[in-house]
Amino acid sequence: MSKLPSLISMMSQLIAVPSISCSQASWDQSNKGVILLLEDWLSSLGFQCEIMPLPEQPNKFNLIATLGQGAGGLVLSGHTDTVPYDEDRWTSNPFTLQERDNRLYGLGTCDMKGFFAIVIDTLRDMDLSKLQQPLIILATADEESSMEGARALVDAGRPKGRYALIGEPTSLTPIHAHKGIMMEKIRITGQAGHSSNPNLGNNALDAMHSVLSELMQYRQHLKDTYRDANFVIDYPTMNFGCIHGGDSPNRICGRCELEFDLRALPGMNNQALLEDITALLPKIERNTGTKIQLNELFPSVPSFSTKKESDIIQACERLTNKPADTVAFATEGGYLNQLGMETLILGPGSIDQAHQPNEFMGLDQIKPMQHVINGLVKRYCVTSNENEAASV
Repeated sequence: MSKLPSLISMMSQLIAVPSISCSQASWDQSNKGVILLLEDWLSSLGFQCEIMPLPEQPNKFNLIATLGQGAGGLVLSGHTDTVPYDEDRWTSNPFTLQERDNRLYGLGTCDMKGFFAIVIDTLRDMDLSKLQQPLIILATADEESSMEGARALVDAGRPKGRYALIGEPTSLTPIHAHKGIMMEKIRITGQAGHSSNPNLGNNALDAMHSVLSELMQYRQHLKDTYRDANFVIDYPTMNFGCIHGGDSPNRICGRCELEFDLRALPGMNNQALLEDITALLPKIERNTGTKIQLNELFPSVPSFSTKKESDIIQACERLTNKPADTVAFATEGGYLNQLGMETLILGPGSIDQAHQPNEFMGLDQIKPMQHVINGLVKRYCVTSNENEAASV
């Protein structure tokens, strides 16, 4: 496989191609360059590569690269986009891979372009002609903003695999669950007027006080009703992040907006939660004479959960010598769950470096991650029955 560059060269090339996704159009970029690099390298290993443009964003792409046939097998998944960066806070060029202090620095080294380079470098040294179940490399778009890449895969019902690993940075700790996340906006429109006479208007701030009271009671209800001891914060949370309203102390507030998030435990349904909140609002509208609108800031992300007793969790606990845990951040895991795969989150690098200036991956993370990939490919793709691979 002489066409394949070295691991460091692959990582350098991936880092050098900007692929920022962001809700702000001034930052948002295509990920096509990263997808084409991965397609080239995986094709040289014999993978059949399919590039899928996103239905609503034709300049964004998913890649499904498949080697082997069958209904089972393993998916190794990651996202190709990065977050924006603060240029003045980086000590080196974010798009130039730099090695120093036994670390590899660059935007996307751990979150998560480096994972793809490690996967491909691992597969280079394996006899892939022995596959008895398919091996699928999945590269998605827009995970850092809309998660439209993962949503498009669910809509298409692909890829199909029995097991999946998402290589997000977990310091090589197997992750079996995380909470979902919803981000919502409530806008209240009242009637402005002179503050000397309350009868001249309808105060949106007064109405927002009622909304907040109802939401706080609902938040307490969620805390009292739902618990999951697998999480450090073992209940669903609702955070009132920002509020804006009015323009002058001598005017009745004509408009007020609240933005908040809700992080639900596995097993809770985001849509049902949204319906509960929606049902709280009409009574306040009637009592205050205001108009109240509830809108999503972006589509909600489902929670993720795979049973600790599942085969892939137990296999990765043995491969890493670490017990499975939970995390606070969200991933595409819930979408792969929806596709019917036993999924876990496990990858090189730390989430503490993700989204930070001078993002890096420690060199000591590479070989242990390759050990995990090698073990999983052998277990789920080379061995026809995972029970025959109990020593993994």
